[in-house]
Amino acid sequence: MVASSPSISHSSDRPLRVGIAAGEASGDILGAGLIRAIRTRYPNARFEGIAGPLMLAEGASSMVPMERLSVMGLVEVLGRIRELLGIRKRLVQAMLDNPPDLFIGIDAPDFTLPVELKLKQAGIPTAHYVSPSVWAWRQKRIHKIARSVDHMLCLLPFEAQFYREHDVPVTFVGHPLADSIAMETDPQQARQQLGVEVAEGESLLALLPGSRQGEVALLAPLFFQAAQRCAAAGRFRFVIPCVNEARFQQIEALRQHWAPDLDITLVQGHSREVMAAADSILIASGTATLEATLLKKPMVVAYRVSPITYRIASWLVKIPYLSLPNLLAGRELVPELIQDAATPEALADALLVSLQRADELLPEYRRIHELLSRDASNLAAEAVLGLVKG
Repeated sequence: MVASSPSISHSSDRPLRVGIAAGEASGDILGAGLIRAIRTRYPNARFEGIAGPLMLAEGASSMVPMERLSVMGLVEVLGRIRELLGIRKRLVQAMLDNPPDLFIGIDAPDFTLPVELKLKQAGIPTAHYVSPSVWAWRQKRIHKIARSVDHMLCLLPFEAQFYREHDVPVTFVGHPLADSIAMETDPQQARQQLGVEVAEGESLLALLPGSRQGEVALLAPLFFQAAQRCAAAGRFRFVIPCVNEARFQQIEALRQHWAPDLDITLVQGHSREVMAAADSILIASGTATLEATLLKKPMVVAYRVSPITYRIASWLVKIPYLSLPNLLAGRELVPELIQDAATPEALADALLVSLQRADELLPEYRRIHELLSRDASNLAAEAVLGLVKG
């Protein structure tokens, strides 16, 4: 049995105050859904901390732009460590000076777990949304998590079992993406929404080199070179979604350098519509691969980090797959081309083969979709509000 979570009293004559912190785009999506679900129960609830644009649109306030926390790789963090530690110190002090009814850290565990530890020690209930990959590497972190977190919210079923085995209160909530994406999608409708026309005999390939500056710098040149090889082998059009204006400008500059003559459409935002419109996707490893799975799209997963970061990670990570579709399937459902294996030639070859696999992949994609569709935001809201009494 899992021990019950502690709770604090909340007076009904004042708004519920929730401290909240997200570190990147995927956490912003989760945070926005959770804010909406809590507000159905506490319409006047206030959310303060570090929030992305979707959370801000739901009424949250943010001490700093969320993108300041979005850093990839172990080595890359070192160049920003003083800034990140300064932001974390300010966040902790703000929560201690004016304690919220509870605090929710969303993903970004290296940033949020130390915050949760200090706040829990001060008597503030804490929840963490999205389990760190303790089941994959650094399993001893479970002891720090247990000291820091009153309740863990897991997106994947095998994560929840790990926490139960270590007596950490946990709820498997599924994934909000599985709730928001229909079991069937219409590529033609998505193409019309984007204003992308694909002639008969052409295939539309989506390129998603990531949402962070560092990963785009490493992956976009590879993706552009792979796209050129595909274009030489058949009739293709290409489309790239850019998470914001900064990534749009960065990707456009890289396009002009690496593929100035290629027919590529850049779209600001609308990544889901881009993936829904595509016949296949070349994609950076991350949450977007789950979205592509739920959209039932063939894909090729790629990733690169600095050589030092990769060497350190290779020593620590003890799982057979990196991408979410493969982890959920328990086998190599889609190709993964990581680090030195991610060459333009290999990416192009795998992408061309993937176009023939849509029907083969569909049954497993459906199974994953059904497994993760659990009304995640409402389950998460019920779990964290269980820490608040009154």
